[in-house]
Amino acid sequence: MRPISKPGTALENKTGTWRVYKPETDYKTCIGCSLCAKLCPDACIEMKAQKDYENKLKPVTDYDYCKGCGLCAKECPVKAIKMVKDF
Repeated sequence: MRPISKPGTALENKTGTWRVYKPETDYKTCIGCSLCAKLCPDACIEMKAQKDYENKLKPVTDYDYCKGCGLCAKECPVKAIKMVKDF
């Protein structure tokens, strides 16, 4: 039997389809520390400038690769990331 996914990096294997919870970031609360991006085991959080927030860097999650592990929400120092049900 052949494996469903090939070995490789997370960028080669989209995993977001079986997630139960997904992270949502409150940009008003977020301080842009980038801890979430540094700790993400799948490297699916990227810090990007947000026009609505004076071009400050804020985390943007690529849901194609996010497994919904919740590490970002658990480690956020200001609790700006909440895990919500992914329907």
